[in-house]
Parts: sequence; C-alpha cells; structure tokens
Amino acid sequence: MLKIYGIGSCDSCRKARKWLDENDRDYKFHDIREDGLDIEMLERWSRRIRWEKLLNTRSLTWRKIPDVDRSGITQSRALSMMLEHPTLVKRPVMEHRRFIAVGFSADHYQQIFSKLD
Repeated sequence: MLKIYGIGSCDSCRKARKWLDENDRDYKFHDIREDGLDIEMLERWSRRIRWEKLLNTRSLTWRKIPDVDRSGITQSRALSMMLEHPTLVKRPVMEHRRFIAVGFSADHYQQIFSKLD
C-alpha cells in the first residue's frame, strides 16, 4: 500500500493528499509529528534514496541549527537531527514497494503513477 509521511499542517503534504484523492489513489497518511518518526524509517528511506534528498535544508528549523552543527554533516548526524527535529524531513515522503519519492509536484506524481498503471 502507498504510504504518505508528512505533517498534517504542511502545505506540500496537503497538496499531495489532495492530488492523490482527486486521482483516486488509495494511501495511508502517517503524520510524523503525531504518529512518530523512528530511525528504522529514516534508514529504510536512505537505503532507497540519498539521505541528502531527505534533509530539508530550506526549513526554518535548519536555519536555527548552529552553523557548527550544519557544516560537514554526515548521514548519521543528519538522521539523528531529523529524529530530533521531524520538520527537517523534506515532505511529503511517498513510499511504495516499487518506489520512494520526496516532495510534491503534480507533474512528478503523474509520471510516477503513469508508470505504475
């Protein structure tokens, strides 16, 4: 089953969910703030896509992190930071047994699902 990971109040997550609803796609939404985020999720995702793609370096949370902690960041440190601050996860994360996608773009979603059908 398709699973969407995000935050309920996130605009990108709302757009992604709306697109999925309008295109009759079944999915389960997992709010990483309310339902949790764990290291197993982050490691599973980072085995399938580069961890740098998961890290939201444009977020306000990222900008609040001291420069010393942001410079020379490694995968281990990035995953640890995302666990501590779930808003550092670029959203939404769409996970399926055949693919994983990060962020929302209607065109990208259309491309993904046209390959599945």
